[in-house]
Amino acid sequence: MALAGVLAIAGCGKQNQPEQPPSAQSAGKGSKSYQVKGVVEEVLPEKKQVVIKHEDIPGYMDAMTMKFDVKSTNELAGLKPGDDISFRMIVTDDDGWIDQVKRLGTTTPIVAANAPDNFRRAREVDPLKVGDTMPNYNFTNQLGRPVSLSDFKGQAVAFTFIFTRCPFPTFCPRMSQHFEAVQSQLKEMPNAPTNWHLLSITIDPKFDTPAVLKNYATQYHSDPRHWSFLTGELIDITAIAEQFGLMFFRPDPNQPAGINHNLRTVILTAGGKVHKIIPENTWKPEEVTAALVEAAKL
Repeated sequence: MALAGVLAIAGCGKQNQPEQPPSAQSAGKGSKSYQVKGVVEEVLPEKKQVVIKHEDIPGYMDAMTMKFDVKSTNELAGLKPGDDISFRMIVTDDDGWIDQVKRLGTTTPIVAANAPDNFRRAREVDPLKVGDTMPNYNFTNQLGRPVSLSDFKGQAVAFTFIFTRCPFPTFCPRMSQHFEAVQSQLKEMPNAPTNWHLLSITIDPKFDTPAVLKNYATQYHSDPRHWSFLTGELIDITAIAEQFGLMFFRPDPNQPAGINHNLRTVILTAGGKVHKIIPENTWKPEEVTAALVEAAKL
């Protein structure tokens, strides 16, 4: 066993507070906006993104570090790590971004990134790459039944990582919406393979019990014959996540709904080998659908 600290660059977490907090305002049809303050940790103008350690957003999201999109790189002009800023966060049913970014009068020195203080035990695992054989892992699905990755041998598998309390639309909700679209595309596709399965693995196993996952699954019209929501031992979830560069941790133990994390989606062949590793959240459902059709033959 190894003692591992895991640092993530994005995160989301929802609090059990009123659905319409005082800080929320209408930002147009079907959207809400929140006025937020934070500290810049990284500026990524080539991706139209900025990493911000932001304050608690009452009723919506715990304080954490997230990678936000901007619509224009003008929002990032002059920003540098350590800048204290204010900004408007806009969220819709399926998207989220920030604007009105303003530098405040003071800056906060940024210390080189280190692992957070809250360590947890993890298995020693090697990174996996395309072509590698996928190790077996054991889970429990949303129906309370034991499930192993080996159960899906002979099927093309796509899996991603989510947690049910994640509110920000471009993180876990987008992964689940995309999987819902993949499920629909494959079920409606003429001459589509039948040997495929989707797996959504929670990174919040203490809260995301089978019953919670079952309720969450209904929101995305999942067909349990082709889509399973999995929980399990944290040590195993940490291990499979780290093998693909998925990192997650709670920055504040007093805010259990807040989890900093990045994103990964993985495709396995019917023969049990890694076929594709997709980082972040920019992939389209058609991409995973096509990869599963191909992987079902391998």
